[in-house]
Parts: sequence; C-alpha cells; structure tokens
Amino acid sequence: MNNKTYLILHNIRSVQNVGAIFRTADAVGISKIYLTGYTPTPLDRFGRERSDVAKTALGAQKSVEWEYVKTATTIINKLKKDKTEIIAVEQSSNAIDYKKVKIKQDTAFVFGNEVKGLSKSVLGKSDVVVQINMLGQKESLNVSVAVGVLMFRVLNV
Repeated sequence: MNNKTYLILHNIRSVQNVGAIFRTADAVGISKIYLTGYTPTPLDRFGRERSDVAKTALGAQKSVEWEYVKTATTIINKLKKDKTEIIAVEQSSNAIDYKKVKIKQDTAFVFGNEVKGLSKSVLGKSDVVVQINMLGQKESLNVSVAVGVLMFRVLNV
C-alpha cells in the first residue's frame, strides 16, 4: 500500500520559503500541499502565476498538487475524517524526536509561522508533535530547511 503524504503550511510569511518547500515536496514525492492562513500561494488573487513563488520553486509549483484552505483546522479535520495521521512539527514539551516517526498510513505534516510556530489549537488537533533537536545556540531551523531535513529522513528518500 502506498501511503499519501501531505504538507500543511500554516501562516508561513516568506514567499521564498514557500517556493523552496515546493521544490522539496517535488523531490520527495509529496502528494499535496495545503496552504492555509496567510501563506502565499503560487497564484495571486486574480489567478495569475506569482513570479516570486515561481523563482524559488523552479516549476515545482506546477508539478506538486496544492490547495488553499483558509484555516488549518478545517483541513486537519477533513484529513482526520479520512484516517490521515496529523503530525505537527513544533518545539514543545510533549514533542518527540522526529527520527522516531514511522509512517504507517496517510500522513499530513503541519509546519507553522517562522516566528510564532503553530497555535495551541492546531497542536491540540494533531496526533503527534515532533521536533528537530538543536545542538547549537539557535533554537530552530528555517522552516524550509526543517521541511527538507524532516521529509528526507522520515520518507527515507
């Protein structure tokens, strides 16, 4: 059985991060990206391609299926009804090491804002919270780098 893997990008500010995540998603075979909140989409409000997303995505915005959903909880609820496991990626006291994640079913990974992370409501709807442990002085990685590290490890690409 081939499991589907989704990304939910919630309130990502940077267009460059979104484009880079599309490239990584293409590289690891992500089934679909859900863009929520104020995360930039590959199309502007008039349906035209955004050159700023295209510049960093290098065409991956056309090869990876995506959808805009206003709130993260809306798509999380829908995916949960479809028996998709929801894994939030966030530093938290109850987070487990991302290296322990084993994909056994359709799975959606939720990534949040570069500064504020994910809200308590999103974390509360997640089945698991994982984090990438940091050894240096910085508390976290750039969100697009975190997507790459986590996806290549968890998906065994």
